[in-house]
Amino acid sequence: MSQAKVDQYKKEKANRKKIMAREKAKGILARICLSVILVGLVGWAGYTGYQTYEDKKPSKTIYTDVSAVADYMSGLSTEE
Repeated sequence: MSQAKVDQYKKEKANRKKIMAREKAKGILARICLSVILVGLVGWAGYTGYQTYEDKKPSKTIYTDVSAVADYMSGLSTEE
């Protein structure tokens, strides 16, 4: 081995704990980011599926007789 390689090896060996800790932190951060993205995608898919389900359900139609209200309103406008 050349002296440069020996010096490089000693330098790496001296900082090995810091390097390993940094790599471990990067791995944990990557897992956290992927988990957040996965939860977001699953939540989005669930919300979209629920919206699609709700849109396809038949809506309830309610019929009311508003002729009494219409007569009352027309009576108010003619008295003025």
